[in-house]
Amino acid sequence: MFFERPDSGEVSILVHLKIDSEAEQEDPSEFEELALSAGAMPVDYITGSRSHPSPSHFVGSGKLEEIAAAVHAHKAELVLFNHALSPSQERNLEAHLKCRVLDRTGLILDIFAQRARSHEGKLQVELAQLRHMSTRLKRGWTHLDRQKGGIGLRGAGETQLELDQRMLGQRIKQINKLLEKVRGQRSQGRRSRERAEIATVSLVGYTNAGKSTLFNYLTDAHCYAADQLFATLDSTLRRIDLPNYGPAIIADTVGFISHLPHQLVEAFRATLEETASADLLLHVVDCADECHTENMATVTEVLTGIGANEVPQLEVFNKVDLLENTEPHIQRDSSGMPRRVWLSAVNGEGTELLQIAISELLAGGLVEATLSVPPQQSRLRSQLYEKGYIEGETVNDQGCYQLQVRLPASELERLRSSGVVLNTVTPPEVLAKSGESTESPSSAAWQSQSA
Repeated sequence: MFFERPDSGEVSILVHLKIDSEAEQEDPSEFEELALSAGAMPVDYITGSRSHPSPSHFVGSGKLEEIAAAVHAHKAELVLFNHALSPSQERNLEAHLKCRVLDRTGLILDIFAQRARSHEGKLQVELAQLRHMSTRLKRGWTHLDRQKGGIGLRGAGETQLELDQRMLGQRIKQINKLLEKVRGQRSQGRRSRERAEIATVSLVGYTNAGKSTLFNYLTDAHCYAADQLFATLDSTLRRIDLPNYGPAIIADTVGFISHLPHQLVEAFRATLEETASADLLLHVVDCADECHTENMATVTEVLTGIGANEVPQLEVFNKVDLLENTEPHIQRDSSGMPRRVWLSAVNGEGTELLQIAISELLAGGLVEATLSVPPQQSRLRSQLYEKGYIEGETVNDQGCYQLQVRLPASELERLRSSGVVLNTVTPPEVLAKSGESTESPSSAAWQSQSA
């Protein structure tokens, strides 16, 4: 029912009003991208302004006639509003325009329905759509009213509306039970990773920031990635081997958008819990987007809503290939820890810097050291190689391995307590000072330019 879509795009009229009473205005260009991402064929974009929305039709009588004329002239099948419409406004508009009307929430739900591939994703989208539809059943089935008088006309005592509401309620309960099982499976997987001491890194960010492209480059996966809003819907987890750290799990998640429908946040809570329980969040930002600051604020707002605002974050400024005089680099804070990585996921420039930054943050700081390992401890040498800690080695006259390693400070303390001889140790703050500066000239120039 929810996942059948026409093969060709539907001729659509887009409507966007500037409402003076609204503190946060919707982005008209983003709305057009949403419509194209849903497969619509926009033929007209009607704009205007009002101090307050009309209670009956959202738009005024003059604008309503303008929309009706555009629908008639283009033989449009669909009118899309870049606003949240009440059920009564939606019904009144459809009755007057003689075509289907969708608001911003319905449009986003439709895109999610098209993108859902996994069983879990389809369940979550269906739950969101059912909750949205449950408020829009009134007056849809009055011609099938079963409460009629007369001999032989008395039915089950329920109107078709009541039957539909009951069936929707039953289906919502069924989906919630299935999603509860999914939530338990995910929780069990997280506990297994915790027992194995494998860290989880979650990609978050505004939709179309390049998360899936970066995910594919880091993990050599083949997840669907496209230059469109909400190209990724189903959460994907892959193992990645980080330099000087070892294995970790990286998760690609659904992108966020301004005024993300509440139904979606609730329905995708099982998936979003992966983000809230991660050890590190990679906040991917499209640095070539003029609205990147507002988009970052939107992501932070959603993360706060799902309880993930306390998880450590590393900002990943993607698409530096679209900026002038900006090269991939790491920005560090005053303590020398990575704060932001500038890179290009489409060609892989700077991804090795990102892996180094992730390793440092997960490890709490990397140190360089020279270890002296006797021949009888060759197993320890093999373990260090497996974890990618060793950057070079020599053998002295006594047959001991002199290993040049770069590893987490906690791991070095463990080796020290096990009796391994440490010849030299370079602390993390010295390494940070010898690396990137806290601000590069190119990034500072870009920030002043974008401001």
